[in-house]
Amino acid sequence: MNLLAILAALGLEQWHAPGWRVTIERAYVRQARSLERMFNGGTARHGAVAAAIAILPPVIVAGLAWWALDALHPLAALALDVVVLYALMGFRRFSHAVSTIVAAFREGDLDAARRALEAWRGRSSAELGSGDLARLAIERGFVDAYRQVFAVLFWFVLLPGPTGAILYRVTARLAQEWAKPRPGDDLTPVLRDREAFGRPVRHLLDLLDWIPVRLTAIAFAAVGDFEDAIASWRTQAASWAREEGGKAMGIVLASGAGALGVVLGGPLPSPEGEPDWRAELGTGEPVEPEVLPSAVGLVWRALVLWLAVILLVTIASLLP
Repeated sequence: MNLLAILAALGLEQWHAPGWRVTIERAYVRQARSLERMFNGGTARHGAVAAAIAILPPVIVAGLAWWALDALHPLAALALDVVVLYALMGFRRFSHAVSTIVAAFREGDLDAARRALEAWRGRSSAELGSGDLARLAIERGFVDAYRQVFAVLFWFVLLPGPTGAILYRVTARLAQEWAKPRPGDDLTPVLRDREAFGRPVRHLLDLLDWIPVRLTAIAFAAVGDFEDAIASWRTQAASWAREEGGKAMGIVLASGAGALGVVLGGPLPSPEGEPDWRAELGTGEPVEPEVLPSAVGLVWRALVLWLAVILLVTIASLLP
């Protein structure tokens, strides 16, 4: 049943991304910000209470609904699984965003590529050249593919009904909203307090990421340059610990870069004039726009590998 739900949700999302998904995300973000205003006293204890209030209700309600529908008829429970996965997974968001940037590069329209990346990342891209645009698109694509597809699938398969998928996505969204300040941020009182307040949910996300992030890295290695992917993962992932997403995203980006044979990370132009120095990940050549379709292909192959493994596990579970 899990595989059927996954295939149905992927097919529906490729056919048409639901507009109401954005409404749900915005409502949850408003709730997260409201809870931060109510509970943020600058301590981890306050953050743990707020995280429990934000995470447990949707997980419990979804679990109770799934068990009730499963008792009514297994197909009803399957329908709920499909709807939840359809709402939570974002493979189309990644693939179509990259396709838009690729189309802009093919037409020689650098400004259109900048606008597409800006809309995707939510940050200014005016100072970026073509190589920087392509590099950031691949980085964002790998992160989104992991956060919105691979990790969601892992927890969906592991826990009953849609509870695992909901648990992961709400935790990841909450950790993003309550992220600790980055170097260079203007440390307002709210940001200073967020360091401790957001720590419990960030620790929970680290626990939820531990297994699926490594399985994703192994999948990238298996469908790409295995030796370089594993070497980059082992020697470079830890250097990303201070960057956005921490070591977990360092594992995804390092293995993906090694599998593609390119270098991700590295310095980026900044609107302030001083470059944003980041760790370098991967081996090989600097990223050029021509590499973007290969990055999408790598993620597709890794997803097919995951689905094949899920199919084998499903068949094995049905054998006497």
